[in-house]
Amino acid sequence: MRVLVAGGAGYIGSHAAKQLLEAGHEVVVVDNLFRGHEQAVPDGAVFRRAELADTSALTGILGEHRIECVMHFAALTSVAESVAQPLDYWANNTAGTISLLRAMLAAGVKRIVFSSTAAVYGEPEQTPITEDCPRRPINPYGWSKACVEQILQDLSAADGEFASVALRYFNVAGCAADGSLGEDHRPETHLIPLVLLAALGRRDKLTVFGTDYPTPDGTCIRDYIHVEDLCAAHIRAMESLRPGRAARYNLGIGRGYSVRQVLDAARAVTGEAIPVAIGPRRQGDPAVLFADSRRAQAELGWSPRYTDVEPIIATAWNWFQKHPDGHAPNATKTPAR
Repeated sequence: MRVLVAGGAGYIGSHAAKQLLEAGHEVVVVDNLFRGHEQAVPDGAVFRRAELADTSALTGILGEHRIECVMHFAALTSVAESVAQPLDYWANNTAGTISLLRAMLAAGVKRIVFSSTAAVYGEPEQTPITEDCPRRPINPYGWSKACVEQILQDLSAADGEFASVALRYFNVAGCAADGSLGEDHRPETHLIPLVLLAALGRRDKLTVFGTDYPTPDGTCIRDYIHVEDLCAAHIRAMESLRPGRAARYNLGIGRGYSVRQVLDAARAVTGEAIPVAIGPRRQGDPAVLFADSRRAQAELGWSPRYTDVEPIIATAWNWFQKHPDGHAPNATKTPAR
């Protein structure tokens, strides 16, 4: 299949592009490189630099490469940033997706796999979280994604040929097992990279935000899904697309690990002490969040291979040891045409 990967120079998108190529698909990556890295675009993928807001450019790219399906990862993803800069999140995540969808329809492309988030649930009343739990976002990031989910549902209702799957996932972690791709956010906000950067001495310490939560060790518990398992689910979701259907699935391993457990696992993997400072709770951080992904497993025929946090961290440690500065800032690729 000919697949356009929007945001394919980013962390998750680049891993998805790699898996698509390995599965024999043709891949076109579109990214504006605001936070992506051209060096992360896998060899064999066509790279085109473009903005989500540029409907005309996207329409041309979709038509030129005869795209059959879109995987959409091109989003701003920081909860804290979305609170401080809400217009940026509405403009990119929601309005940008509308631009992409207009381009798809203009080019006759009616299949999309959308990268959604557990943030659409807000502070859930129960865990594990099922797809039937109410959507009650508590920040602009979650709202920007929830609105796109509704748009996709409306499109399928209006056009019986349009097909979509929205994948709601929790904490994505780890790096390509072969060490070819990794996680390189600037600034970095994810727990596991922050822990490993402290282990490398690139940060002086890890700050643990809150140790008085109602959990066994007082720190927040989260569901960590390996990026390769996540991308495998995207391919299964693409294969499941059916005209007129707007499906939604949770992706996670179905169990949670506390911040202290992640820290202990990282110490075991790296052999480093990893200094820690204790900070106050962050506003809006629920004590426990983890997914019920049984629907995805039953309907997509998918299951995570990594179900323990230590091997997930080991794949990330492999990347960070080899790439302590992330993707080489001065290396460039010539865009394929």
